[in-house]
Order: sequence, then C-alpha cells, then structure tokens
Amino acid sequence: MTWLRKLLPRSATVDVPRIVVARALRGFADGFVSVFLAVYLTALGFSPLQIGAIITGTLLGSAALTLGTGLVAHRRELRVLLLAASVLMLITGIGFLAVTAFWALMVVSVVGTLNPSAGDVSVFLPTEQAFLAGHVDDLDRPRLYAVYNLGGAFAGAFGALASGLPEYIAKQMDLSKVDVLRGSFSLYIAVAEVIFFIYRGLRRESAATDVANVERKPLAQSRRTVFELAALFCIDAASGGFVVQSLLVLWLHLRFDLSTADTAGVFFAVSLLSAFSQLLAGPLSQRIGLVRTMVFTHLPANLFLALAAFAPSAWLAIACLLIRSLFSQMDVPARQALVMAVVTPEERAAAASVTNVPRSLASATTPLIAGALLKASHFGWPLIIAGIGKATYDLILLARFGRRASAGGTADLGRR
Repeated sequence: MTWLRKLLPRSATVDVPRIVVARALRGFADGFVSVFLAVYLTALGFSPLQIGAIITGTLLGSAALTLGTGLVAHRRELRVLLLAASVLMLITGIGFLAVTAFWALMVVSVVGTLNPSAGDVSVFLPTEQAFLAGHVDDLDRPRLYAVYNLGGAFAGAFGALASGLPEYIAKQMDLSKVDVLRGSFSLYIAVAEVIFFIYRGLRRESAATDVANVERKPLAQSRRTVFELAALFCIDAASGGFVVQSLLVLWLHLRFDLSTADTAGVFFAVSLLSAFSQLLAGPLSQRIGLVRTMVFTHLPANLFLALAAFAPSAWLAIACLLIRSLFSQMDVPARQALVMAVVTPEERAAAASVTNVPRSLASATTPLIAGALLKASHFGWPLIIAGIGKATYDLILLARFGRRASAGGTADLGRR
C-alpha cells in the first residue's frame, strides 16, 4: 500500500489505508450489483412493482441500519462494528445467492447491506467516517475524506463496467442467464470476506473512542448543532434531487434531442472532473476554512447549473455543466470534515448517521417533481429550482456558521 500512503496525509495512521481499500472494494461490489440487480430480478419473473418494492426495501433498510449503527456506536469499539457489518454483508450475498422467492428476497433486502444506488448510504458509512476522523490530524481530514470518496467512486465505476460480464458470459457459453446472474453474487460474498480480514487487521487500541469512558447517550453535547446541520444538508440534497444524472440526461434529450450515446461521454467527463476536484478541498479549507470552502465553491456551481437552463444550444449547456462539475463536489470532503469537527470523538458515528441518512432520503423526494416539470415543459425549470435551492442552502450555512469556522480549516462551532 505504499502508493496509497503517498496519496494520504502524513498524519494518517497505519490503519487508514485499510479503511480506504475496504471502501474501494465495497464501491466495486455495490457498482457491480446495482447495475444488474433489476435485470436479475426481472429474469426471476418479478413484476416492475415487485422490483421497485425490493429496491425500496434495500434503501429503507440501509437507512435504518445506518442510523441505528451510528446511534449505538459510542458504546462499541469501532473495529467490532466494522467486523459485524462485513459479516452482515456476507450474509446478504449468501441470501441473494440461496433464495429466489419474493418475500425471502424482500427480507434479505431490508435487513442486509445491498446498495442499489450510486451513493454510499450503508451501515459501514458512519463507522468508517468516525474511524477516519480519529486517525488523522484535524487539518488533514478534508484531504483524507477526498481520497476516501475517490476510492469508492472510481471502484464503483469499474464495478458498473464489470456488471456486463455475467450476461456476456451467459451468451458466449450458452448458459442460463438467470443462473449466471444469480451466481454473480459470489463476487459480493468474496468481497465481504476480504473486507472482514482487512478490518480484522485493524489494531484494537486504534478505536476512535474509549468505550469504557464514553457517555451512554449519542449526541449528548452536540445534538442541536448536528440537527441544525442535518436540516441544512437536507435542503441541499432535496434541491439536488431535481438534477440527478438521469434527469439531466433526460433534459438534454428533450431540449436538444441528444441521445444517450451523445451524453455518455459528457457525463463520464463530468464524473471525472467532480471526483478529482475533491482533492482541492483540503488545501483550500486550510486557507479559508471548512464552511467557506463549502460555500465559495458551491455558489459558482449553482450559478452555472441555473445558466445551463437558458443555454440556446447543446454545446453551451454542456459547457455550463462541465464548469459546474469543477466546483460541485469540492464541498463533500469539507462537509464530512465539518461534521466530525463539531462533535466529540464518541459522537462522530452518530453525527455521521444523523447528517447522512436524512440527506439521502431528502434527495429521493424531488425527482418525481422534476419529472413532472419536464413533462409539462422542456425548459430547464428543474435546473433553475435546484440552483436557487442550493444557493439558499449555501447562504444560510454561511450566515449561520461562517463566522465561527476558523480559517485554519477546523470548525469552532461550539457544542450545545
């Protein structure tokens, strides 16, 4: 892992590369399964309604597990929680490999770790983020989270790319498509096993909290601040739901008659620019602070998002979206570092859960509205609404917390 150590901050402990590698492996497994999951369920004979129910079950179950894990993490050693999560991932893979009945798969979906979305809302999330926060200097957290996020994003992209292999193998070897897809869950099981041994190698004394001395209530000191941040993050996420990638592709098709093939390269470039831009969050936050990094990079992104709606041609709209991608994700590592900075060490896992789970659920509330707007008019009203909503979030965040965030990249928001 020498090459990985070069990417990580110097203050990162020897256990940090293990977490980053585990995140990348999970990203690959999630990307691999999420793409062929619906195809597999269709091959089993399930209706679109049943498939939608299973996918909804995975999302709701993951949200509940993530929140529950975060709220009890202050009572447990983080290493133990990570090992338990990897065992649950193993059981999930075995469940999808072993059963095909609808209700049995529904149960596995709700209680398991399967992630059908591109983002990482899983039982691993709060524990890993809390662990990383305790194993690097405060000023280096944005850079560490950027590398952590990048690992998951790139591995997820390769996992999605590899998801076409099962159908190809079935066709080339004249095998049953459903059997090959079902057998592909063996990869998910194998990744879970590898992750278990990676977590097992974490040093016991490296837990982020001293379990024997922590309070028995999660967010005992920082509840008001965390809830306030969670509410603000929900505004940002709900606004972002108007412009999820699938809806942007749809808008470009409706407005400029661009095909999926035309836009594939565009959004591949968007993904790369967004991912790499996160690496700038660390140096920038050390100069101007976490909150200002979030706001001053987000506002230009929101401006170009809204401007894209008025673009008279496809190439101008695409240019606006590409420029937006240079700034749109720089706030992510800063946001994660901010949450870790405003709480005590034993509250970090709970804070990660309380701020991430509602944010994920909020983002699922607005795509339907965006779809209705695009049905009524091909003009980019969803882009304008998203830009205004996100800018509103930025300005409230700056007004509420900007003055109490130090220029050194740490937050001095106070605990209440």
